[in-house]
Amino acid sequence: MVRVTAPRHPLRLGSRALAIFAAPPLALLAGTGSAQAHVKWFCAYDVAGQPRGLEQVLCPDFEWLTGLAIVCLMLGCLAEGTSLGGALMNALDRVTSRIRTDTELLVRCTLGFFLVSVWGLGGIILTPELKTDAAWIPWLQLAMAACLISRRTLPLAGLGIVFLFSFATAQYGLFHLADYPVFLGVAVYLICQGLGLKPFDIRPLDIVRWTAAITLMWASVEKWAYPQWTDPLLAAKPQITMGATPELFMQAAGVIEFTLAFALIWTPLVRRMSAIILAAIFVSAVFEFGKVDAIGHSGIIVVLLGIAADDVRSVVRVRDAAWAPAYFGGALAIFLALYYVGHEALYVGLSALPVI
Repeated sequence: MVRVTAPRHPLRLGSRALAIFAAPPLALLAGTGSAQAHVKWFCAYDVAGQPRGLEQVLCPDFEWLTGLAIVCLMLGCLAEGTSLGGALMNALDRVTSRIRTDTELLVRCTLGFFLVSVWGLGGIILTPELKTDAAWIPWLQLAMAACLISRRTLPLAGLGIVFLFSFATAQYGLFHLADYPVFLGVAVYLICQGLGLKPFDIRPLDIVRWTAAITLMWASVEKWAYPQWTDPLLAAKPQITMGATPELFMQAAGVIEFTLAFALIWTPLVRRMSAIILAAIFVSAVFEFGKVDAIGHSGIIVVLLGIAADDVRSVVRVRDAAWAPAYFGGALAIFLALYYVGHEALYVGLSALPVI
């Protein structure tokens, strides 16, 4: 008897391939999810304090972790140009079709939730640690939430975010607000969507994607520069480290975050998978830290979902994988230099000025 096997449905094949590809990175969520909670929201911090020296950051553990990250990035690039990569892209297109269609609506609803939440909490400019006594700030936030109802008033909400970011910068300093350029990206997105603009032929979603990548790469450097900020958190939840020393854990958490953030500006499949993993990490942190974390990270989570649903494609060649170490190393050097030189100029330099 000849046994006839029915052809497998392409959706099942693509979904299965997607699950196989995503499973190893998602296994890291158990340990890194809590590490992605913004430490400034839950622990004491001192931005003006002396960061850990680069000679301590660039240690052997850091080097092998970075090397492993580069290998993973290169493998992702190589896989993207294969039939497996095509199947994964097709599966992602099908699974995320509704998100892609309603990206703008999801952004508006999530930002509305965020603004109404901070209005209800009161005393917050943009994120939980950015406190203010100005009584009019919450009412501005409520008005901005109302502007999200209609597309015609989206630019007003975007300008409101720019104003709050500027207000927070004046209160807390440029170095502190370097943690949050994604807010400016979201503001530009709202303005462009409302006015139908495409500045310099760049899609508004790509602007948000780049600012999200910059935000997370900066935050990862902070994990290396000030690992001691997280000590109370790790002491209260020692299971987070999965048996590693707190120092090694923070180095690994920073490398993972930097790699995933860098991947957001790399090839289409790599950035979509990175967005999915990052969104899962942030969502998992909500279960550990509750509504403050849910409110604070809601904006970047919806941005990551929009990136994951983006179906733009490009031809990926072997040279893209070959160039990955150079671009990754360059980005790492730039952000380390910006962080340490910026801190030196803004804090150490100012403190050395003579008092008149």
